[in-house]
Amino acid sequence: MEETLNYIKAKIGNFVPETACILGSGLGELANEFENAIKVSFSDIPGFKKPTIEGHAGNLVFVKINNKNVVFMQGRYHYYEGHTVQDVVFPIKVLKLLGLKNLIITNAAGGLNQNYKPGTLMIINDHINFTATNPLIGPNDEKIGPRFPDMSEVYNLELIKKANDIANDLNIHVENGVYIGVTGPSYETPSEIRMFRNFGASAIGMSTVSEAIYANYCGLKVLGISCITNCAAGLSKTKLSHDEVVETANRVKSQFKTLVKNIIQQILHFSTPINKVVFEKVSCLWGLNCPTWNLMFYLC
Repeated sequence: MEETLNYIKAKIGNFVPETACILGSGLGELANEFENAIKVSFSDIPGFKKPTIEGHAGNLVFVKINNKNVVFMQGRYHYYEGHTVQDVVFPIKVLKLLGLKNLIITNAAGGLNQNYKPGTLMIINDHINFTATNPLIGPNDEKIGPRFPDMSEVYNLELIKKANDIANDLNIHVENGVYIGVTGPSYETPSEIRMFRNFGASAIGMSTVSEAIYANYCGLKVLGISCITNCAAGLSKTKLSHDEVVETANRVKSQFKTLVKNIIQQILHFSTPINKVVFEKVSCLWGLNCPTWNLMFYLC
């Protein structure tokens, strides 16, 4: 861990990632809009893994927005790629140790609710862990979080309300629902989908849950947003494919980016309209007095 922290600190200087966002499949383009960003490849960071899935560039992207520190996680790696669940949440652990306070998790997901069409955005209000594993299995570090963390409010209610209000102000239709996490990489059978719908799930995917569990465990405020990229098995006449996921994400990326940008602006109380925000390269050195508000987007 010390090697990982030292490597990142050498790249970003006195940058404290107070808020983070994970960008999911096909959604990582948002991080490319910031020309003066510092980009650090996962493959160069000790302990990080390189994603193998299309739509996951595998970079940490550090920028300043109105003198506020922001870091985007441009893509992620998954349990089904052959990594341990502890590997999957390792970036969150690293960012927590660097000062992280808030985490926005985004993903591409299949729609279980028959009212959800491809392109629908869903704010996650709870999840079901159907992965048969948990990132907290193993020895516990009490300095990071408790052995038995409460899970009654994994997704912060204040952030959920704010995100809904922002979407309404922008005239962007959003749903609110339960996300169920599975391991993948195979898609679900129609019978499994019927079971998951009976569980009360509205969307399904192969990420997010482990990240949210770990973020909640270490005291982060979490907001989750799913982009419904396809109807689940048995709810559509077409066969499922990752190409459809990426294609739908590309089709709605403009609306998605608008929503996410305004969430960044308003949740972090930025005073300048988002289209006038100036993005500055992080140039301060460790030990100097630099702003501590940061945002990291982690896309599934």
